[in-house]
Amino acid sequence: QAQLVESGGGLVQPGGSLRLSCAASGFTFDHYAVGWFRQAPGNGREGLSCLQISDNNTYYEESVKGRFTISRNNAKNTVYLQMNSLKPEDSGVYYCAASRLSPFRLCVHPQTYGVDYWGKGALVTISS
Repeated sequence: QAQLVESGGGLVQPGGSLRLSCAASGFTFDHYAVGWFRQAPGNGREGLSCLQISDNNTYYEESVKGRFTISRNNAKNTVYLQMNSLKPEDSGVYYCAASRLSPFRLCVHPQTYGVDYWGKGALVTISS
């Protein structure tokens, strides 16, 4: 059974850092793009960063450029999101998703083109 499992969420002070992990199983990891989405209370899911596993092509949403870094460990079938200089507005539930789309289409148009797998989410709270 294919699944994505997020971990690494928690409470961090503004300006701090956090690393999220997304562990994939049950499907051929190398054939997919994997990305991170954030859903703040009352808002829809926003694509933050997406990565093509096969060639490392990446997409970053403007507000996280220079602060967040997406990376992968193919041996562990895991994608990471390193988040630095965190702000209160970065708070929300962070979801991992995988699809046979390009990173841009996965992050920017997930509803239009479809997502194959979603994780259950990890809560991130940025507060002093």
